[in-house]
Amino acid sequence: MYFADTVYGASASTIILMGKMTVVTGAAGFIGRNTVAELNRRGKTDLLLVDDLGTGEKWQNLNGLRYEDLIPVDEFLDRIHGVGQEELPEIDGIVHLGACSATTEKDADYLLTNNYGYTRTLCQWAQEHGARFVYASSAATYGDGSLGYDDDDSVTPKLEPLNMYGYSKHMFDLWALKNGFFANGHPIAGVKYFNVYGPYEDHKDDMRSVVHKSFGQIGEGDGKVKLFKSHRPEYKDGEQMRDFVYVKDAVDVTLWLLENPQIGGVFNCGTGISRTWNDLVTAVYAASGKQPNIEYVDMPETLREKYQYYTEAKPDKLRAAGYTKPFTTLEDGIHDYVKTYLQPRAERLKG
Repeated sequence: MYFADTVYGASASTIILMGKMTVVTGAAGFIGRNTVAELNRRGKTDLLLVDDLGTGEKWQNLNGLRYEDLIPVDEFLDRIHGVGQEELPEIDGIVHLGACSATTEKDADYLLTNNYGYTRTLCQWAQEHGARFVYASSAATYGDGSLGYDDDDSVTPKLEPLNMYGYSKHMFDLWALKNGFFANGHPIAGVKYFNVYGPYEDHKDDMRSVVHKSFGQIGEGDGKVKLFKSHRPEYKDGEQMRDFVYVKDAVDVTLWLLENPQIGGVFNCGTGISRTWNDLVTAVYAASGKQPNIEYVDMPETLREKYQYYTEAKPDKLRAAGYTKPFTTLEDGIHDYVKTYLQPRAERLKG
């Protein structure tokens, strides 16, 4: 077993899945890292982590985590398919967070394999072996929002994502729905994460949250934060709206579904309250102790037809399933993120 000194934790709870091994894919990624840390904080270390670390700095997210083993994706799939299966431990659940999360990814075949095919393979294995399966869907499946943000099964087949990333997630939702995996005797659960922000997203480059990007811009040069202008008359510059979710809440929802294997379905993970980019950036300035200084710049033409101007999760289905914990407000989440992670990290990097 691997041990380190510190664990990043979230809210208090008790993990009920003990004894067997739990798999977390995408474990060195943003939500994955925070999920493993929270499992550790709840006393669970019998974990098999799956991720491809590559040559970047994502490996640093593993610092502070406790687990049994870490293997790359291909090796895990080999074991799933029977090559080296004797080395595969007895598994009680899979939290599948490993995927390409870049909404701008153009390689459709890569997304088809990495997001849809990978998820389908793990789901089928979990169904055959009686393991709980919780996977990451996405709010990107909702497309332009013209049909709203309702996670009811009757709406899912009607959705039209705006990019291949969203479509790759939508494909699996449709496949699982068609095959009855949300409502059979051993149901699976999907999580439609809205705009998640928080610690350990540093490696995501351009896919980092605007909270992270804004904090960096505030600390550089004239301290000015750049936001996209609106190219639709009904929205003023910076007044485009999103449902922003603190990663601690995203983890809590994910693990609640893991701990309640009788619950099936695909569920929105959002606050149910839409806020503007101006609200978000103003909160970052406030947490940093500085006055707002925002500049609005043209949105690249390549994004304009695929840009969501408004998202707001409908939380009714999740609440009806029994999830009762309130979501963190935007101001409280950003304050916690800045004070407990971004500012200390910036100080360390200064030397």
